[in-house]
Amino acid sequence: MNKTIIININGIVFHIEEDAYEVLKNYMTDVKRHFMKSADSLEITTDIENRIAEMFNELLARENKQVIIEQDVNEVIGQMGTVADFERSEQDTEPSFTDTYYNTGATRRLFRDPDNHLVAGVCAGIANYFDINPVWIRLAFALFVLAGGAGVILYIILWIVIPKAVTRADRMAMKGEKQNLEGFKRNFEQEMAGMKQNLSNFHDEARPFVYKARDFAGDFGDHLGNFARGTAKFFLKFIGVLILITCVGFLVFFIVAYITLLSVGHFEPFHDLPYTLLAHHHANLVFTAALLMAVIPLLSIVLLVFKGIFNVGTISRSSGTTALVIWLCAIGVFIYYAVGIATEFRSSASYSETITLKPAKDNIYYLKLNDLKYFTAEDSARLNIKSLAPNMKITDDEDNDFDQYHRRVGLSIEKSDVAAPVLVEQFHARGRYYDDALNNSRNIKYIFTQQDSVLKFDERFYAKNDELWHDEEVSLTLKLPLHAKVVIDHNIDRICGISIYDCNELNKLDPNKVTDATFVMTEGGLECKVDTLVSDTIIRKHLPIDSSKIKVK
Repeated sequence: MNKTIIININGIVFHIEEDAYEVLKNYMTDVKRHFMKSADSLEITTDIENRIAEMFNELLARENKQVIIEQDVNEVIGQMGTVADFERSEQDTEPSFTDTYYNTGATRRLFRDPDNHLVAGVCAGIANYFDINPVWIRLAFALFVLAGGAGVILYIILWIVIPKAVTRADRMAMKGEKQNLEGFKRNFEQEMAGMKQNLSNFHDEARPFVYKARDFAGDFGDHLGNFARGTAKFFLKFIGVLILITCVGFLVFFIVAYITLLSVGHFEPFHDLPYTLLAHHHANLVFTAALLMAVIPLLSIVLLVFKGIFNVGTISRSSGTTALVIWLCAIGVFIYYAVGIATEFRSSASYSETITLKPAKDNIYYLKLNDLKYFTAEDSARLNIKSLAPNMKITDDEDNDFDQYHRRVGLSIEKSDVAAPVLVEQFHARGRYYDDALNNSRNIKYIFTQQDSVLKFDERFYAKNDELWHDEEVSLTLKLPLHAKVVIDHNIDRICGISIYDCNELNKLDPNKVTDATFVMTEGGLECKVDTLVSDTIIRKHLPIDSSKIKVK
C-alpha cells in the first residue's frame, strides 16, 4: 500500500505516488535551474510541463490505470532526456539547428501551421507533414480550383478536420522535431533566431507596395519556373517511355519477320513482296540487310532514351563507329539488290491471241472455273504423273497468296462484232529490256478449255519458270454474239467482275442455294436475265443502278 498525492500540471490533475512525485519534482527543479538563464525560461519550462502532462495522459490511457507510479515517471524522463545527459551532449558537440530540425527521425503529425499560412495554414501543414515546400501544395490547390472549384471544397474540409498547432509541442510534432529537452531548446532558439531575422528585415517589410509586388512577382516567377521545369521533365520522361515501348515493339516485329522470312520464305504482313523474284537475288542477304537497316537505328534510339530517362547505358566511340559502318554497309547491299530487282521491270511488252470458239447449241454458254491442276513436263516427270490411273484427277485447290496477288487473270464479256464467239487472250510482262519483256510474256502459259457449251477458265496462269515473276498479267475478253445466253458459275467471280449475287437477288432466288446466274448479251452489253414473273416495280426497287436500262427477257 503506497501513499498517493494529487498534483496539478498546467491545469491537469493527476494522482501520483509520493515516491514518484519526489522523482518528478527533482527532475523539474533541474530543468528550471538549467533554463533559468534562457531568454524566456518560463515559456520553455511551461512547454516541457505541457509535454509531460500529455505523456502522462497517454500512458494512463494506454495502461488503463489512474495513478502514476515511479516507473511511469522514469519512463517519461527517459523519453524527455535528463538534464545531465543534455548538458553533456552540449559539451561534446554543438549540432546545428538544421541537423536537429530535419534529421531527427521523429514521427510527424498533421497540424495546420499558424505561423506560415495564407488562409488557414492547411497547405503549410500538409507541406510540413511531407517535408516539402508549401508552394507546391498551394499550386496543386490552385490547379484544383481552376479545374472546377473542387480545391475550394477540399480546402474547407481539411480546414475543419485538421487541428491547429497551438502549443510549441504541436508545432514540433508538425515539423518532426523530437519533443525532449534538446528539442524544446532548439525549437526555442530557432524561434528567437527567426524573430531576430524578422527584425533585421523590417525595413524590407516597410518598403513601398510597388517593391513588395515586384519581389512577390519575382518569387512567384521563380516558383512557377521550377514547377514548369519539373512538369516538363515529367512529360519528357513520359514521352521517352512511349518512344521506348514503340521502339521495342518494332524491334520484336522486325526480328519475328526476319526469322519467319528465313524459315518459311514469306511473311503475311509483307504479302506484296515478290518473294520468288527475291529468291534469285540472294533473298537471305536482302532480308538481313533490311533487318540491320531497321534494327540499328531502333537500338540507338532505345539506348539514348535509357540514357536520358534512367541515366544508364552508354555507347562507346568504337561501338558506335562499328554500328555505323555496319548500317552503311547494309544500306549499300540493300540498294544494290533493290536496283538489280528494279531493272527486271524496266521495260514492258505484251501480245495477244484470238481463239475462235465453237458455237454452242441454242446459243447458251456455261462459264466455270477450272479446278484441275496443270503440270509442266518437268513436273509430270518428277511426280510420275503417268503412273496414275486414267480416271484420277488432281485438283488445284491450293490457296496461294502469291497467285492471288501476282498471277493476275482478268475476264471481261463483251458483244462480238461477228456471229461466231471468240476469246481474246492478251499477255503482258516486264523485263530488263524489251526483248526480255516480250519473251517473258510469250512464256506465259494459260489453260482454257471448251467442252461443247462449257467454257472452263483457270484462276491463274503459269510461266515457263514458275519461280520467276515479272509482273505478268493475262487479260481475257470473251466476245459473244447478240442474244447469246451465259450461265455463270459463282466461283468464276474470282476473275470476273460480274456479280452473281445481285442477279439472283433480282430474281428473288436465295444466293446461298443457287450457285449460278443467267445473263443475256444485248446491244448494251451483258445483262442479267430476269424472270418474266418478276414485276418491273420490284426490279426498280431492288436494283442499285438505273432500272430504266434493265430489259426483262
